[in-house]
Amino acid sequence: MRDTEGRGVFGLNTLTHIKSAHEPGRTKVGSAFLQGAAILVISLAISLCVNALRKDGLPLKGDWSPKAQLSGLQSAEEPVVTLDEARALFLTNGAVFIDARPAEVYLSGHIKGALNLPSQEFEEHFSEVMAPVPPDSLIITYCDGESCTLSKDLAMELSARGYGHTRVLVNGWSVWLDSNLPSETGGK
Repeated sequence: MRDTEGRGVFGLNTLTHIKSAHEPGRTKVGSAFLQGAAILVISLAISLCVNALRKDGLPLKGDWSPKAQLSGLQSAEEPVVTLDEARALFLTNGAVFIDARPAEVYLSGHIKGALNLPSQEFEEHFSEVMAPVPPDSLIITYCDGESCTLSKDLAMELSARGYGHTRVLVNGWSVWLDSNLPSETGGK
C-alpha cells in the first residue's frame, strides 16, 4: 500500500528509511563503545587516585611467592622447606609430614608415613590427628600444585595452636612424586 507520493503505510519511503537506519546505527554503536571505554578509563583513574590518597590503600604490586604468602607464619625456621631439606628430614625421621589435602585425595596417594589433616576440616580432626605429635616437633605440611594454599593455611593454623616449628613444602606432592621419593596409598 502506497500513497500518491510513493510512501508506505506509515508515510515513510521504506527503502530510504531502511538505508538511513543502517548508517546511524553504526555511529551509535561506535559512539556507545567509545563512551563505555571513556567511562572505564575515568573510573580506573579515579580509583587509582583514591587508592593512592588512602593511608591503608591496596598495594598495586605484590609478592605472591610462596615464601611471601607464609610471612605470617610464626616459625623460628624459614617457612618454606626445599625438596632437598624435606628429603633429608624424611630419611632421618626429623620431621612429621602432614598432608593438607582432602581425605579421599590423601588415600589415593601421599608421602609415606604422612598424617592427614585436611585444612578445610581442621577443627573436626585437629585433636585426633595431632594428639601423638609433640608441639616442639618439626612439621612439614604439603598439598599439590604451586598455587595450592591448603598447606599454607594448615601451617598457619598449626602455628597458632602452638606448633611453632611448622614449615611448608610448596607443591609438595608433585615434587615428591617427580623425585621418586617414598609414597604410599591408603590410610593409617
